[in-house]
Amino acid sequence: MIELLLVIPVITAALCYLMNRRRAMEIVSTIGAAVLFVGVLLFVAKVLEDGPIYEGALFMDSLSAYVLLIVAFMAFIGAVYSVGYMGHEYQEKQFGLGRLRYYYTFFHIFIFTMMLVCVSNSLGIMWIAIESTTLASAFLVGFYNKDTSLEAAWKYIIICSVGITLALLGIILAYASSVSVVGESSNALDWTTLRSIADSLDKDLLRIAFVLVLVGYGTKVGLVPMHTWLPDAHSQAPTPISALLSGVLLNCAMYGILRFHIISTEALGPGFSGSLLLLFGVISMVVAAAFIIIARDVKRLLAYSSIEHMGIIAIGFGLGGPFGVYGALLHMLNHAMAKSLLFFGAGNVLLKLKTKIMEEVRGLGQHMAATAALLFIGMLALAGSPPFGLFISELSILYAAVTQGQVVVGALYLLVLVVIFAALLWHIGGMVFGTPSERVQPGEVSRLNIWVMIVLATALLVLGLVIPGPLASLLDAAASLFGGMT
Repeated sequence: MIELLLVIPVITAALCYLMNRRRAMEIVSTIGAAVLFVGVLLFVAKVLEDGPIYEGALFMDSLSAYVLLIVAFMAFIGAVYSVGYMGHEYQEKQFGLGRLRYYYTFFHIFIFTMMLVCVSNSLGIMWIAIESTTLASAFLVGFYNKDTSLEAAWKYIIICSVGITLALLGIILAYASSVSVVGESSNALDWTTLRSIADSLDKDLLRIAFVLVLVGYGTKVGLVPMHTWLPDAHSQAPTPISALLSGVLLNCAMYGILRFHIISTEALGPGFSGSLLLLFGVISMVVAAAFIIIARDVKRLLAYSSIEHMGIIAIGFGLGGPFGVYGALLHMLNHAMAKSLLFFGAGNVLLKLKTKIMEEVRGLGQHMAATAALLFIGMLALAGSPPFGLFISELSILYAAVTQGQVVVGALYLLVLVVIFAALLWHIGGMVFGTPSERVQPGEVSRLNIWVMIVLATALLVLGLVIPGPLASLLDAAASLFGGMT
């Protein structure tokens, strides 16, 4: 049954490729993404009611259902936003119908690869899926065929391919650590198998395997110092793709690390993999803060912010315990929505003012009032201000650090959050307020884009005030998989 979910984006991509009219592509893309989201909701409900779904190479438990839910929701949001954004660029003749068909086809292939990551039981197939996300999204990063976008695409492919090669070595070592227990069976790389025999795995091989996987998949996550591809790729891609890269793809790569983290913890105890996640998380936050302060390009600013938030998530899982894990899981969803909200706001500005340089955008509230208001709301949400959802997740992680005696980590974590809040307020506030640097005809480029942003802003506010019952149950079930990390 899980394969039915995987078929949806493949069929949608094929239909988009066959379309010869812009409106037909937009309708097919939006309906396909909506059907996928509804299908994922049904599977999530089934997992909550009946427990994990085992279908050979495909597998869905509460953790995969949760990440899959983020993928499907943001795919639908991105597909709707693409109608307004890509449609506007098409009308301005920045590309032809053939390029638009290319965009929608690879958009849904990209979604397929991320979904495959979430539902693969075999760590080998998961590796193939994560590598496939690179290949599918690289075409979208280089979509505009400019020197800067092509350079970003090649840099993305080369750096992530090196990282994914290291992850493959880690998977091979994980397999070697299990051969003495299960032999050379076909399911020796299944996550469920490895977890069931975690106590019997070769401890030394497993330690090396986790380090390689953390560095390999950490390259895709954007953890420092393996992050160098991320600002270029996220800033050069079409804005809907930038949102998916930051809000969804990074979560999928983190999901790959978490599967190994759970096995490593049950085999070695929480200290080894948890300490490494803490180390990379803290370094990522500190380095990202420095680049956020000096950023000039708004999309690069948001890309460095993604590195910071992946660091926060890594710290939460590294700390472990009920508050650390729950906060990290909740942060994955909140960050995806907040970052997409800000990328969409930046996209509206780019369509209207033809610039990504923040110093060239002043007094946005006077000629794009709705975008300006939603951009500022998104900034407050992303910075972890109450009453938005990221305030709850960041506070939960901070509480985990304090209660576990990680005083240095907690103090540094809080200090970096304060510095980044000030930097975001300075940058985004400067864009929204003040006197416009040039005369611009008031108005928004797309009402549809504004409504998409309103949905995201509302969701962020709701999650800061109350977590709906089914989502709370899914979070609890996913957090229980990390039960050994208390």
